[in-house]
Amino acid sequence: MDYLIELGTEELPARSTGKIAENLQVLFQNKLSEFGVKASIQLFTTPRRIALMVIDLPKHTEPKEEIVKGPSPSAPSQAIEGFLKKNQITKDSLKEIDGRLCFIKTIPPVPIQEILQECLHYATNTLSGEKWMSWATGEFNFSRPVRWLVSLLGAEVFPIELFGLKADRKTRVNRLLEAEDPCNVKFVEIDRACNYAQTLRSKDCLVEPCREERKLSITKQLQELETTHSIKIGQNAALLEEIVDLLEWPTVLLGEFEENFLKLPAFLIKTVLSHHQRYFYCSASRSKSSVNELLANGQDSNMLNKFAFVAQCKPAANKTVIKGNERVLRARLKDAEFFVQEDLKSPLIKNKDKLKQMTFQRELGNGQSSMHDKSNRLISLAGELAAQTQLTDKETHHLKLACELSKCDLASSLVFEFPELQGIMGEKYALVSGESPTVARGIFEHYLPRNAGDSLPETLNGQIVGIADRLDTIVSIIGIGILPTGSSDPFALRRAANGIINITWHGNLSLNLEKLLTQACEDFVVGHSDKTSPLNTIKDFFIQRINTLLQDELKIDYDLVNALLGDNDQEYIERALNSLLDVRDRAVFLQEIRNNNILGQIYETVNRSTKLASKGNLSTDELNPEKVINPNLFESVSEEKFYQGLEQLAPISQKAKQDSNYKLLTNALLEINPQVSDFFDGENSVLVMAENEEVRNNRLNLLGLLRNYSRILADFGSIVK
Repeated sequence: MDYLIELGTEELPARSTGKIAENLQVLFQNKLSEFGVKASIQLFTTPRRIALMVIDLPKHTEPKEEIVKGPSPSAPSQAIEGFLKKNQITKDSLKEIDGRLCFIKTIPPVPIQEILQECLHYATNTLSGEKWMSWATGEFNFSRPVRWLVSLLGAEVFPIELFGLKADRKTRVNRLLEAEDPCNVKFVEIDRACNYAQTLRSKDCLVEPCREERKLSITKQLQELETTHSIKIGQNAALLEEIVDLLEWPTVLLGEFEENFLKLPAFLIKTVLSHHQRYFYCSASRSKSSVNELLANGQDSNMLNKFAFVAQCKPAANKTVIKGNERVLRARLKDAEFFVQEDLKSPLIKNKDKLKQMTFQRELGNGQSSMHDKSNRLISLAGELAAQTQLTDKETHHLKLACELSKCDLASSLVFEFPELQGIMGEKYALVSGESPTVARGIFEHYLPRNAGDSLPETLNGQIVGIADRLDTIVSIIGIGILPTGSSDPFALRRAANGIINITWHGNLSLNLEKLLTQACEDFVVGHSDKTSPLNTIKDFFIQRINTLLQDELKIDYDLVNALLGDNDQEYIERALNSLLDVRDRAVFLQEIRNNNILGQIYETVNRSTKLASKGNLSTDELNPEKVINPNLFESVSEEKFYQGLEQLAPISQKAKQDSNYKLLTNALLEINPQVSDFFDGENSVLVMAENEEVRNNRLNLLGLLRNYSRILADFGSIVK
């Protein structure tokens, strides 16, 4: 027996339809599983409907038996009588199981109708999302108002009321058919749940599971256009995914625009087509323009004055629809052409004063809240960054100029209208204004990466300006008391911190992040005398991001990451922030020696030493054996050999730390491993926790020194074998 539930709605937001439907399916499936019902669920979505088809449902659940435990046989009679009364049973029903009085309770079958009622109410009441709407009396909430409800169990209407609607077998047809008579909303009846998709297909509505048929239909039609017109249609996976959820019966058409618009930069035309109009650009089916040509002038000699778009119309209306879309696109391209011409009338630097009228964050107060103020802060941070990266005077000048110009394109007419072109147009306008390619490229690259999977900046200018920009954002926003919480991160501070770390790793930049944070926080307090320094909060924030990136992106095991960053271990926190490269290199090295089993060879002795050393009082920064070990207290040859090994290990560990040569340290730990094993478990082993306090402390100091040398790499006490 199959069951169908369809929520018919006003047009759903394309970007969230899939997520809403999947969440509804998961909630329904989970509740169904709680009753022990196993059934597969198909998901159907269009812009106007979300439907679930539950396949092969049983008529009822199977009867079950469960053991109900009561008091022990020796319990007071009142307790036993209370148990009998509560469960409405007699003493004859009781059995002794594992020392408890129990009885076997039979749970009768539950009709599938009861289960479906509970699952549906649970799923629809629990479902939530962003920008939920309420309608009518405000009692109901959903992504868009629900206007009809279909509920069929096999061939029968399954009675249920959701969102103030009573279920029926009638669903609405494609809007194309409704458009023939706008005053008459057209319905079609579904005779059986299993005929849902077939019935709607007959009415020009593709609701195949997971939207795949609509997606395949669009892809096939695009390929047919390519073959018919000998063109190449630009692939845009994100755009295709969005369009699939915009139409119920997609038709792909080809339009044109005037050739003179091809004088505009190709990336600008593509932005207008895909971002603003949801069109696909077209190019000649020959080799693409060279990368150098595109970077130099933004032109693409293969691009054609044609575009493909997806519509929902009848064949007789194709020409009218094409002309309408051509007219709209012509206006958008004309606007873009005008904005470019206006922007080119003055050099990019002239836009800087306009940034005073653009707000970065109002709560920062006067003199700190505008994009103009932000640009000036970037210049200040650039000085420290230039010093740390040892830039020449000329390179420092280019860096500060890139910081000054980095936000100027935001005040241009084109970027104001097409904000997704920020940075891209900044680079082009800088070149036209006579700035050096180094400065111009830095303006573009400082926005990279713009999203997950985006490329990272390659030039030093782009890397440093990008770090300064993100650093200023983090300090400013956290400084006024706004921190990411759970899934809420409205200012994308996590992404900004990830960007700083990834840019540093990608460019192998020897930066001291703690010094940068200290300067930025000091500058913040100077501009906000009523605020306290957010330094400690931001340091903790960055440690969290380092932890996440090491595990998620570099695939370092969680315990190795814990061994590198410690649990509120100030020494490791400072080391990580003083050198992001060092913490990355140590993480990669640790994972490598775990994978090749070198870590396993030294783990037992070093981990045991680390844990026992915590019972002593030797400081973790003590590395000199002669200062803390008294050979006269040795009672076994194993202590003497252990001490000699430590004396040899001491200078090696110092050199390993100075040169960040962790292989050298690991080899030295391998060499001392036999002496430590003999100290613990050999023929000449000793009891570390000796009764004599001086002897005990001396042995704990031996272990403490080994712990301290190994801490140059990581805290072995946090590593799980």
